Order: sequence, then structure tokens, then C-alpha cells
Amino acid sequence: MSEVKRGYIRPLDLKHGRVDMTHGSGGRAMVQLISELFSRHLGNQYLGQGNDGAVLPAPVLDGKPARLVMSTDCHVVSPLFFPGGDIGCLSVHGTLNDVAVMGATPLYLAAGFILEEGFALGDLARIVVSMARAASEAGVPVVTGDTKVVERGKGDGIFITTTGVGVLPDGLELGGARARAGDVVLVSGDMGDHGVAIMSLRENLTFEAAIVSDTAALHGLIARLLATGADIRCLRDPTRGGLASTLNEIAGQSGVGMMLHEKAIPIKPVVAAACEFLGLDPLYVANEGKLIVICAAADAQQLLDVMHAHPLGTNAAQIGEVMADDHHFVQLTTAFGGRRIVDWLAGDQLPRIC
Repeated sequence: MSEVKRGYIRPLDLKHGRVDMTHGSGGRAMVQLISELFSRHLGNQYLGQGNDGAVLPAPVLDGKPARLVMSTDCHVVSPLFFPGGDIGCLSVHGTLNDVAVMGATPLYLAAGFILEEGFALGDLARIVVSMARAASEAGVPVVTGDTKVVERGKGDGIFITTTGVGVLPDGLELGGARARAGDVVLVSGDMGDHGVAIMSLRENLTFEAAIVSDTAALHGLIARLLATGADIRCLRDPTRGGLASTLNEIAGQSGVGMMLHEKAIPIKPVVAAACEFLGLDPLYVANEGKLIVICAAADAQQLLDVMHAHPLGTNAAQIGEVMADDHHFVQLTTAFGGRRIVDWLAGDQLPRIC
């Protein structure tokens, strides 16, 4: 715990220390937490301005003025640490991906932390270091942020909100309302890894093969897809609600239907087995490093080739088609030759998954 004596504050004890109310008070203890932990790991020229906001340069792309894309996301995943990641890198990846699927190049991140009194400083440091690593690997700095502390029992350790800003070139339009009959549906890889990794940890389940979260930043892969000049209608990352919910949303926005093919949807055998054991449908399970691409049929193979050549797209597949349907149904041809409706979930299979 921090101790203030005659203007002196002991260095943060990251091994045994805990967050206390002084860390959110606006005084020396809060300044110390920011300087010794957040600024130390996340620092850059914009964060270092030290003001209530960051002054950023005007967006220019290829020497021309461009548009801004902005997205924000709250992260409440439980548990905080899971196979393949933690709430820190997840909060970076999730927001970067929301910006990138709009076709924008992510430029900056903002981060807000709500900490519960008593939260271990060692765990907080581990999370901040993970965020810093994810942001550095993505090439997108955290330029401003905020920290608040709530009383013990009034939070759940830590919640993180991240906001991303990106730059979008004029003339590029992607969105859920652009799918049309005759298009095809591609995915960049196996469905359900993240959600099953979280749920297996919650239930203390072990399997013959490790189930690891797929959390990853997708903007590098997306940039390669856009560089092809292919006719891409829509990009989405199927997080909460998984593939099924995301495609239902797009079908409604575009006023179309979709036909998926169960045999074509990539799902790891161990994930499928875990879903069966847990009573989950893998089509509704969250992903944090996968991409849905809806594109013109003529460009599908080119885009699949690009994905297969990228580390995040080695198991990419074409899984269905867009079709005319006044009811906007998403349907699935099953492995047994039948057909079923893939509807919206009535509730949440996996709460606090991201």
C-alpha cells in the first residue's frame, strides 16, 4: 500500500501491494500510480503531454485529407487471465479490430480503468504490461486515459474501456448494409476458440489438446485484403454472440438472407467436443481474433489466398452465400443433409466473455 510521509511516497510494491482509495483520489498516490505503472509501460509523445486530452495531428492518407473512424468498447471478461491472453491485450485487440473492420487504419487508443480497492498491484502491472505489448506490436499507441478507484465490493477487480481512432480513405465504404444476393461469406479461421477457452477455465475443465483464446489484432490482415482491390462489401469480427449473431445482424441491415454450410465452417475438434460437453452451440461462441468477410463471389478465391498466406488466416474458408430473402433468415445446411434456421440467441450463452 502506498504511504505518504512528508511529501514522500514509497515506490509501488508490485509484489505485495494493493490498490487503495488514495490511488483514485487525485493526489500524490494517484500521480504515482500513473507515472510508475501506466506511463512507464504505455508512455509515448502524446500520452506524455500530460493534459486532459491528447492533441493529435490531422488525419492524412496518401497525402490527402481522410475521414476518421472511432469506436469504443468496455471489457469485463472473467477470469482476467486466460489461456492465450488476458483483459489487457484483449482490450487493445478488441477495439483495434472494431476500427479495422470499418476499413480504417488504427492510429490511436485511449484507455479508461476502473479499479476495485484491494486489487493486487502485481496483477495490475501484469495487465498494463500486456496492454503495452499488444499496443506496441500493433503499432498503435495509447495516447490518453483515466483511472478511477471504487470501494471494495463495489467492483470486480478491474474493468477497462478502450477507445480507438483510425483513418479511413475517401471512397472506401464497408458496412453491414452492403451485402447483396450472390455474395459469398468467408471466415478467416476456426470459430469459438476464445469463448471455449474462457468457459473451460471457469469450469476447471481440461482436454487432451489445449484450448487457447484467439485474441489478436486483425488490422494487418485486413490491410492486405483491402490492398487486393477486391469487391469487399462488409468486414466484421464475430465477438459476443459469435458467427451466428453477427451474420443475423448483417442480414437484417442488408435486407438479405444467408445460407451457411455446416461442413464448411472451420471448428477445431477439441472446441467442438468442449461445446458438446458444455451444451453450447459453437456458432454462437465468441471469437476475438477472427474475421468475417462478405464479398463478391468472383473475388472469393483471391481473398482466401491472401488469408491463407497470413498467420491469422491459415484456416480461412468459404462457408456460405448471401441470397434474396424477405424474411432475412440465416439458414444452415447440416452435416446430415437437413436444413435449420440459425436465429438470434434469446439470451447470452456466455456472459462476461470479453
